[in-house]
Amino acid sequence: MAKKKAPSKNDIITSFMDYVLEHGENPKTVYAFAKANQFDEEQFYEHFASFEAIEKGIFEAFFTNSIEALNKNEDYQIFDARNKLLSFYYTFFENLTANRSYVKHVLDTYKNNLKGLKMLSGLKHHFTKYIGELGIQMLDIKQEQFEKIQERALKESAWLQLMLTMKFWLEDNSASFEKTDIFIEKSVNTTFDVLDIAPIKSVLDLGKFLFKEKFQMN
Repeated sequence: MAKKKAPSKNDIITSFMDYVLEHGENPKTVYAFAKANQFDEEQFYEHFASFEAIEKGIFEAFFTNSIEALNKNEDYQIFDARNKLLSFYYTFFENLTANRSYVKHVLDTYKNNLKGLKMLSGLKHHFTKYIGELGIQMLDIKQEQFEKIQERALKESAWLQLMLTMKFWLEDNSASFEKTDIFIEKSVNTTFDVLDIAPIKSVLDLGKFLFKEKFQMN
């Protein structure tokens, strides 16, 4: 008898999402879920410790699939931070839209309090790490403690913005979710306009220059 092919991580995720959408709830036990999908229970635990871990892994997969798609795009590689983040948003929400029935099912109950939701903790880890690697220009304070506070504030505000956008998308009834696309463009651009430190740097540079000149003159 031919040996059954071991399910991949994505196979288990797909089967789990299908079950939830068909039954309106999580499977009762890992044993029953594995048996219904014709694989051994121990093969489930090779990838996930529980159904809660799958729920968390699904949102992490939405992120990693989005990044993998972006990294295959040569244009994305030369984008500045603003356009990289815009590209991420559009790609990420395309992935959410492709799985909207599942996402709405699991998030609708919590849409007014997404920020601290446990199943989104993995997504937050990956997303805030991504924000930190974008090279978003911040004030050069030259003080380690303040730089850490500034970086943490940037990551937390970016995470809050993503959660607000997800809430908007969950409630969006426009065709092809056009209003969400507009919301993404306006919110990301507004954020970068607020973060634009060029004018602030110019003022600081002028202040340094005047201080230096005055000091030398005295």
